[in-house]
Amino acid sequence: MKRLTSGPLSGCLLSLALLLQGCAAYSQEDVATAPVTDGRKGDGPGLWKVADEDTTIYLFGTVHALPDSVDWYQGPIESALAETQELVTEIPSSETQDPASQQMVMSKAILPADQSLREMLSDSDRTTYEAALTKLDMPPAAFDRFEPWFAGMTLSVLPLIKAGYSAESGVEAKLEQLAPASAARGALETMEWQIGLFDSLPKESQTAFLMVSAENIDRIVPMMDSMVAEWLAGDADGLAELMNEGLTDPALADALLYKRNENWAEWINTRLERPGTVFIAVGAGHLAGQKSVQDYLTQRGLTVERVQ
Repeated sequence: MKRLTSGPLSGCLLSLALLLQGCAAYSQEDVATAPVTDGRKGDGPGLWKVADEDTTIYLFGTVHALPDSVDWYQGPIESALAETQELVTEIPSSETQDPASQQMVMSKAILPADQSLREMLSDSDRTTYEAALTKLDMPPAAFDRFEPWFAGMTLSVLPLIKAGYSAESGVEAKLEQLAPASAARGALETMEWQIGLFDSLPKESQTAFLMVSAENIDRIVPMMDSMVAEWLAGDADGLAELMNEGLTDPALADALLYKRNENWAEWINTRLERPGTVFIAVGAGHLAGQKSVQDYLTQRGLTVERVQ
């Protein structure tokens, strides 16, 4: 398992899984009734702005892993990043390379010695799960020692790795390289907090998370390809609609999406009290559909402008 939990890929593993699975909790009704935010503006990935007299905060929806060939850095995105004084991502970039963070993930992912992942699954779920592992050329016992959330994350990512997606080509990695060297770096959360969020989920929600990956193992790459196309077109509404297939577990949706979006909106509201220009980059799913970050900002009386 070392190959899956070392290097920059592991640092985006959680965030990528959130994009692929957590955002699937949006229902068709949610998309249909979502507030109008010019979600089909087009002309490149979505970029929003919240500002007052002395503070400008850009909101950019990212894709955490991409093929090398995807070109997205241009226009207002390039201009906004060039002028920023602070780059804020979901987790600190330094944590993706920290061996201590990798050890932390593994310590939380391991099941007690008397438990096995497959023994926790129903007969039908076990059959589906083992079939997914077979398609990835992995033995049925590959994740027996791990909790369902970790197996679900890994199943989400492995097909994409094989298809040429990589964290090194992902948006966050590029933003770190392209942002002004003088710009401060910040984060909305820590890797330990994110992992703890998964680790504390009820086992039923963890299993639901795992089974989305297992049941859709053949669809992960084509769905991601479609999502990237919608993202490149700047179609936030279309992106949300694609993401609504899959999870319907309310506890999972609330924990992984809605509460975090609300927390981030509060962070932005507080950050407006200090002057400066900030560029916030979070998974595109958090800026699409109902109960998005923009929705929670609007509830606080703030005006969110679509820049691109």
